[in-house]
Amino acid sequence: MKIEIATLFPEMCEAVLGESIVGRARKAGLIDIHCRQIRDYSTDKHRRVDDNPYGGGMGMVMQCQPIYDCYKAVCDDMGCKPHTIYMSPKGRVLDQQRAIELSAMDNILIICGHYEGVDQRVIDRIVDEEISIGDYVLTGGELPAMVLTDCIARMQPGVLADESCFTDESIYSGLLEYPQYSRPEIWDGEAVPPVLLTGHHKNIKKWRLEQSIELTKERRPDLFEKYTKSQT
Repeated sequence: MKIEIATLFPEMCEAVLGESIVGRARKAGLIDIHCRQIRDYSTDKHRRVDDNPYGGGMGMVMQCQPIYDCYKAVCDDMGCKPHTIYMSPKGRVLDQQRAIELSAMDNILIICGHYEGVDQRVIDRIVDEEISIGDYVLTGGELPAMVLTDCIARMQPGVLADESCFTDESIYSGLLEYPQYSRPEIWDGEAVPPVLLTGHHKNIKKWRLEQSIELTKERRPDLFEKYTKSQT
C-alpha cells in the first residue's frame, strides 16, 4: 500500500509517522508513506497557497491550484488516480469498519486543509470522500491525517507481529477490550485476577469475553447494542 499526505507541514507528519511501529514498517518496506509539501506546487513567487474568502469572513482559504497540481503529481507518480480523502469536520466520522475498508486499497492520497479550509471547487473535482476523526475542530488536517494513516498502516500484512494483534483488540471485535495486567502479581495491595494465573486458556478466554461485554455495556451502549444484534 502507498499513502501520500498532501500538507503544509510535512515535517510535522514525518516526526510522528517516522517513529514506533509505523516508522519501523516504513523502513522495512511494508508500507510506503510519503508527505508532500503543498507549497512546492504553488505558482506564486512567495509560494503562497491561500487567499481571502469570497463573500468575506475571518481567516484565509487554501486555493485550488497548488492542491490540484499536487494531486496531479501524485497521480503521475502512482500511475493511477489514488483514492483521495480530505480530512474535514464535515466528513463521515472515522470508525474501525471504514479503516478496514481503506486498508484494502492500494493507493490513497490524504489532503490536509488549514486556515478556514479548502476552496470547494478542488474538493468537488478530486476528493472521493471526506473523513472526520470526531465532532470537534482542530487547527489543521495534519493530526487527523496521522490518526487515519496509523489506523490503516497497522493493519497491513507484517506490520504487527500477528493479525490477532489487531483483530482481538478493542473496537475491531465490536467490543471494548478487556482489562490487561502484568507483573508484579500484587501491586500496592491489589492482586491480579486469579483466573489469569491459572493457565487455563478456556477459562481465561471466557473471563476476558465477559469483561469485554460488561465494559462495553457500561461505557459504550451503542456498541453493545450492535454487538447483541450481531449475536442473534
